[in-house]
This record gives sequence, C-alpha cells and structure tokens, in this order.
Amino acid sequence: MGEKIGDLNLPKSVFDVKINEVLISQAIRVIQSRSRSAHAKTKHRGEIAGTNQKMWAQKGTGRARHSTAKAPQFVGGGSAHGPRGDQNFQLKLTKRMKVVALNSVLSKFAQNKAILAIEKISSITPKTKIAWDLVDKLETSNKLLADSRRIGLVTTTTLPNVKRAFRNIPGLTLLSLSSLNPYNLSLQNFLIFTKKAIIKLE
Repeated sequence: MGEKIGDLNLPKSVFDVKINEVLISQAIRVIQSRSRSAHAKTKHRGEIAGTNQKMWAQKGTGRARHSTAKAPQFVGGGSAHGPRGDQNFQLKLTKRMKVVALNSVLSKFAQNKAILAIEKISSITPKTKIAWDLVDKLETSNKLLADSRRIGLVTTTTLPNVKRAFRNIPGLTLLSLSSLNPYNLSLQNFLIFTKKAIIKLE
C-alpha cells in the first residue's frame, strides 16, 4: 500500500476545462450565503414589556398626542422597521453554472499537479496508525503532497472504516462525491482521489 503502480489519465471533460475564476468566486459566495442564518431580531411595539397607559392626556396639554411609551419614537420603545430574524440571504446558481464552477476548481488542481489517485481504500483497516502510514508513504513519493497542510481525500461515498481511519489526522478532510463543491475544494492544497471516484466524476 502506498506504492506507485502506474499513471491514470484524468478525464478532460472534468480536469481540463477552461478555468473560470469569476464563476468560482460566485459559486463560493452562493455556498457561503446558504450557510448564513439570520440572528438579528428586534422587538416591535407589541412585544415590549411595560404598561399600555397613554403617555399623557389626549387633549389639553398642548403637546402632540401619543399612545404608550412603547411607540417607536420613544427611548425604550419598539422598533419600527428592524430585522425580524427571518431574513433570507440565500443566493442561487443554475445547475450548469455549478458544474462549470466545480470543473474549473478541479482543473486548477490538475493544472498545478496537486492531484493523486489511489487504487483502493475501501478495505483499509479502521486504524489511525494504518492511515498515517499510508499518508507518509504517499508524501515520500510526492513532494507537493508532503508540503501541503490541507489535504482532501475524495471517495465515492462516505465509508465508515475510511472515516474512522483518517478522521484524527490533522489537516486531512474527508470528502465524498456528493459533498464536493467549489468552496470545500478551495480550502484544500492537495486532493487524493480513489480511482473509482475519478471514474464516477466523468
């Protein structure tokens, strides 16, 4: 395990497309917007605690007529047009734009030769020591991988034994094909794919 057995041709339709930096940036912004939630919420005059008694008599004071101190114009009163906690920050991309953005990111990794494919990993023993030994062997044969502080391991699906083996290795992130997106890929310096995952990507 960890020995080079040959070269694998990456599918050009995924790893050799024209890189669209603007679309990558847009896709990342859309993904981040979907993880944003609204926390800001102000109280309206009906939610403020206190008495509902009028500030002063309706007539005879020479002052403007008012209702209670909960009115927005008074200090301590309710908000007139404040946030309600239901703001929607989600942006959208078309399906085609998502594919182009993802392929652009993958093509950047291929262009930088920051991709490695491994034959089979599904049968790995779920032990961190075994996973460490595999990563060490891969780093020995690839200097760019050895210098990378953030590594993404991409499998076809989430595999329990692979997750148990690699989850405690610092700087290594487990990714499946269903979870791939420009944002989590952009956080990595190097990608390790299973051969099956590359074939399914095409």
